[in-house]
Amino acid sequence: MSTETPKHLPILLSLIINDLKARYLTNYLGFLWVLIQPCATALILWFVFEYGFKVPPHHDYPFLLWLACGLIPWFYIAESLNTGCHAVKDNGFLVKKIVFNVSLLPIVKIASALAVHCLFICILFGLFLAYGYSPSAHWLQLGYYVACLSALLLSLAWLTSAIVIFFPDLSQIIAMMTQLGFWLTPVFWDIKALSSSVSQYFYLNPFTYIVEGFRDSMIRGIWFWEHPIQSVLFWSGVVMLASASRYTFKKLRPHFSDVM
Repeated sequence: MSTETPKHLPILLSLIINDLKARYLTNYLGFLWVLIQPCATALILWFVFEYGFKVPPHHDYPFLLWLACGLIPWFYIAESLNTGCHAVKDNGFLVKKIVFNVSLLPIVKIASALAVHCLFICILFGLFLAYGYSPSAHWLQLGYYVACLSALLLSLAWLTSAIVIFFPDLSQIIAMMTQLGFWLTPVFWDIKALSSSVSQYFYLNPFTYIVEGFRDSMIRGIWFWEHPIQSVLFWSGVVMLASASRYTFKKLRPHFSDVM
């Protein structure tokens, strides 16, 4: 599917821009909605935990910075999961065009969410600078974790967008699982506070690898190759998922127009 992407790059970029315009520029506040809801969520959690539960700093870093390292990748995860499954269904008029490569549609949704995610990464850097922390070489490692997360989310989008055509309830299941995943991923709680016998199960969650990777890069100063087992497990899972997604999408693609 991805081998044909370069020659379709112009139409792919056009679809990404149109997707961003459709989602944000049709409202009165426009692109500000990209910031309003996530920032409101972050401020509420920060106020509750810092002033309500009196959560102490993590590694001598303010709780707001520690929280931001978990929330920013999660915003990308939640957005991609909930929109990626509708990538094909929302573009039925393109599915019926024989000359159009339908496998590009999930890429559009993930790339659109990625554009917003890059904006929040810039905000994350700004927060650390505002608190007086100097840039570190470890900050560059966020590029690796963004690539990891994008590969995982794109594989999931290819799989779910194909299945949801035939099983519409899947979108509701994904929304429910996304909410559950927020609590099972150490977004606002510290996995290091758990015993090793318990935390090992939470590390099986691929999103834990990403969230902890953000904190390793911005706070702990740990390189990803210092966690070889977790890295191998993550990429093994992504490769298997991508293979299953490719096979499923290819098998179901001929029947899309019949069902839609």
